Formats: sequence, C-alpha cells, structure tokens
Amino acid sequence: MILRILDRFEEILISLLMAAAVTLIFVAVVHRFSIGFAADLVGWGRSADIAWLQSFGRSAFKAINSIKLTWAQEACIYLFVWMAKFGAAYGVRKGIHVGVDILVERLEGNARKLITTIAMSGGILFTAIVTWIGTDFVYHVYHGGQTSPDLEIKMWLIYLAVPLGSGLMCFRFAQALYLYLTTGYIAHHDHGAVDGLEDEADDLAKGGHA
Repeated sequence: MILRILDRFEEILISLLMAAAVTLIFVAVVHRFSIGFAADLVGWGRSADIAWLQSFGRSAFKAINSIKLTWAQEACIYLFVWMAKFGAAYGVRKGIHVGVDILVERLEGNARKLITTIAMSGGILFTAIVTWIGTDFVYHVYHGGQTSPDLEIKMWLIYLAVPLGSGLMCFRFAQALYLYLTTGYIAHHDHGAVDGLEDEADDLAKGGHA
C-alpha cells in the first residue's frame, strides 16, 4: 500500500512539474512576443500617421510590460532540476535508463546474476553517496542563508531536490535488486509500447518482403 502511494506520488509530482514548466515557458514566450508586437503597432501607426493605432500600441505596450516575468527563466530551471531528479528515480523503477547490456545478455546462469547484482549494487552505492553529499551541502546552504537572485527564495529548498531525488533513486535501485534476487525480474522498457515504433517496424518488414 505504501509503495503504491509512493509510486503514484512520484508520477503525479513529475507530471505537475513538467506541466508547470511547459506552461511557464509558453506564457513567457507569448509575453515576449506580445511586447514586440505592441512596439510594432506603435511603429506602424507612426509611419501611417494613424493616431488611434499609436495610442492603442502604447497602451498595450505599457500594460504588457508592466507584467514582469524576469523570474520565469530561473523558475523553469528549478522546475526542470526537480523533474530530472525525480524522473531519474522513475526511470530506475520503469527500467527506461540507457544502459549497455550486451555483455549481460550473452551471459547465463550465475555469471549473469552476479554481473547484474554488481551493477545494481553499484547504483545503490553511487546514489547513496550522492544523497549523503547532497544532504551535507543542503545543510550548509541552509545555514548560509542564500537566496535565489530573481525569485528570492531560500536556495536550500531548491538544492533539496538533490538528496531527495537521489535518495528515492537509491531506494528504487534497492527495490529493483530485491525484486531481481527474489523473483529474477528486471524492469525493462518495451519498445513495442511506444506509439509509432511498432507500426514503423511493420512497414519496414513489409517493405523488405516486397
């Protein structure tokens, strides 16, 4: 039950972070081009000697320019950092990380099990070290009182993504190792589940037989 809640929380968090980042980028781009368009309206009104167009363009420019989005880029960076850290843990759970498994695929029996166990254990060790270092770093940033330049929020909240995401990733490696040792199952990505790939493979096969 707890693992199911954690899985769902992980998926919802990643989705919300991605949606927030994409929405913010879209709004920032529209805002930037709207300012340019309003300035162009003023120029067109001046060149054509249309007073109302100049007045409308100036009013639109002032209204749009009053909306300050200088913090948008910084916010997007932080959102993507959090999304990447928790997305990495999600990738371990789903088996979608890029890996070189040509050697493992050629092994059988105890040799294959040993290499796989060593690889997963290495993932556990590495992410545990990153979690420990990240926690120590966040601790010092917290006591340093640093704030971000645009959003002016505490930087330790931003850097908290490192120990939390790495800790969850470490847990997912341990979970994957336990599942492998007890059942022999390894999560892997099914390319046939990706929309379009299966149809493309069928088309290539048909083309080869033609």
